[in-house]
Amino acid sequence: MLRSVFRCLGTNPVVGRRSMSQSSLAGKVAIVTASTDGIGLAAAQALGKRGAHVVVSSRRQANVDKAVALLQSHSIQVTGTTCNVGKAEDREKLLQTTLDQCGGVDILVSNAAVNPFFGNIMESTQDVWDKILSVNVTSAFLMTKLVVPHMVKRGGGNVVFVSSVAGYQPMQVSQSACIRIDARWRPALKDAASPSLQALSPYSVSKTALLGLTRALAPELAQDNIRVNCVAPGVIKTRFSSALWGNEDIVDEFKKQLSIKRIGEPEEVGGVIAFLCSEEASYITGETVTVTGGIGCRL
Repeated sequence: MLRSVFRCLGTNPVVGRRSMSQSSLAGKVAIVTASTDGIGLAAAQALGKRGAHVVVSSRRQANVDKAVALLQSHSIQVTGTTCNVGKAEDREKLLQTTLDQCGGVDILVSNAAVNPFFGNIMESTQDVWDKILSVNVTSAFLMTKLVVPHMVKRGGGNVVFVSSVAGYQPMQVSQSACIRIDARWRPALKDAASPSLQALSPYSVSKTALLGLTRALAPELAQDNIRVNCVAPGVIKTRFSSALWGNEDIVDEFKKQLSIKRIGEPEEVGGVIAFLCSEEASYITGETVTVTGGIGCRL
């Protein structure tokens, strides 16, 4: 009986496909923005382990060099360059470097984001909104617009935007939980009338916009065999979100909302991104996958 089960497992085509998934992106070229740390680096690593040549970038050369060395130590094909996605000339340089070094592009993971503000939304300024929307939304679209013609030349491709659970529900943080928060954000707490803050509201709006951008682009680009999807992480243990997960009181508040009672790891998001770029997700487009540990953000 057991021998027949094992014999079936050995010849099962699904099992066979799973064993080959580690090379499922062989020959593909993937640009990952803001990819020298956190979710971006984890995405580059997951794509590279599946055979893709990854192009990593950030604003500082030292960070690029460190990420390239790490990925190479895992036998991943990698090219690195500096890029501030908020600058048109840097976006063009990132694409041109990819074309020169790799011959084309098949995958774009748009991960770059900024959040210079923490506090109630009505206290934010126009400068804050301009900065957040420019980098988090406009640059994501313009980078997509740059790469799409080159994906078309290759017969198709994949775009993945990195949004946030905050795109569904702005995060509220109680003042009592913010006593030890990053000093640059403390002024937002001092005069707050409410016992809780809509702490990331302008950032949340930008992440909501990425959900809409995903839905708008997916049907338009499907005719060129380009799939467009999105991931919405919850609280993940990255440097970018350290002011949240580094505060025990805030973590305790978040854990009340979690089914899996811990903070997520970047690799747990990177793997989902790699899946969305693979043939295993060939019938998925226009979707957002939430990676939140079970936070109830939608039906």
